[in-house]
Amino acid sequence: MSPLQPSSPPASAPTAELGRTLTRFVHPLALLALMWVIRAADFVLPGTFNTYGIRSWDVTSVFGLVLAPLLHSGWGHLIANSVPLLVLGLLVAAEGARRFWLVTALIALVGGVGTWLVNLPGTVTVGASVLVFGYFGYLLVRAFVVRSMAHRIGYAVVAVVVVMVFGASMLTGVLPLYPGISWQAHLFGAVGGGLAAVWLGRGDNRRLARSRAQQARRDDPYGLRELGLE
Repeated sequence: MSPLQPSSPPASAPTAELGRTLTRFVHPLALLALMWVIRAADFVLPGTFNTYGIRSWDVTSVFGLVLAPLLHSGWGHLIANSVPLLVLGLLVAAEGARRFWLVTALIALVGGVGTWLVNLPGTVTVGASVLVFGYFGYLLVRAFVVRSMAHRIGYAVVAVVVVMVFGASMLTGVLPLYPGISWQAHLFGAVGGGLAAVWLGRGDNRRLARSRAQQARRDDPYGLRELGLE
């Protein structure tokens, strides 16, 4: 009989939780990496992928709602979007990977449809700035829709910092000031982010109310507090 080897100690719960927490930040990094891979492929291969962007008033460009944020007109365009996308995306991803992708999908949908409707017919729009402005709108509105005071303070601090860093460029970006830049994508991306914050915030508030009600029933199963008999 061979002697038993001592088993390695299991990972501690705090270490496992830290690993799960850090994993959520991989998702915005993966999204940005995908954009760089696509730009490199577009640079090397003949033709251009930008024809798959949002072509306003063209019903055949429906896939542009998904593809347009991943495409860029050049390296400068991608580089300009990369830093704000990563910073704001990481802030959104702090709430979880599922929340990050839900917010991203809603921004792409609302921003894409708005751009498709408002831009001049036949105009092709590409770029991740719709997501940048969408994340900004989400982080800004999030502080006003959550009921938990602790979360509200935390989100308010994040919103203030985001406004201080990106506020000026965001404000000018939603106005038709620069030719060749789609203010429509910026504006409707921000609207999409705000709508995502309201929709998801309502769900969070309902879950918080249910959790508090369940805790109250556990603490006072017979309702003695309401009768003043506790």
